[in-house]
Amino acid sequence: QVQLVESGGGSVQAGGSLRLSCAASGLTFNNYAMGWFRRAPGKEREFVAVISRSGGSTTYADSVKARFTISRDNVQNTVYLQMSSLKPDDTAVYYCAAYRRGGYYYTTRADEYATWGQGTQVTVSS
Repeated sequence: QVQLVESGGGSVQAGGSLRLSCAASGLTFNNYAMGWFRRAPGKEREFVAVISRSGGSTTYADSVKARFTISRDNVQNTVYLQMSSLKPDDTAVYYCAAYRRGGYYYTTRADEYATWGQGTQVTVSS
């Protein structure tokens, strides 16, 4: 059974940093692109970042570009999201997700990700 477990969320003041982790099991981790998404209160789920299966390619939402960094460790089967210069607008539940099929191709569309973690809350106060 595929399982994704996020950790690292919490409360931080604006301008602070957090690192989220997502530990994967039950899949050939290094064959799947991995993404981070978030859902803020009262808003739709939105794309944050995605990393290719090798880690050689990344894509970010404009709202987090230059502040967030996605990375992965294919030995530890873990994907990370380093968040810096956090803003109150970054407050959300953050989810990691595995793309629906292995290989080189992936998108930023949430409906094309098959497996999701339970989410971790990030709260940024002003």
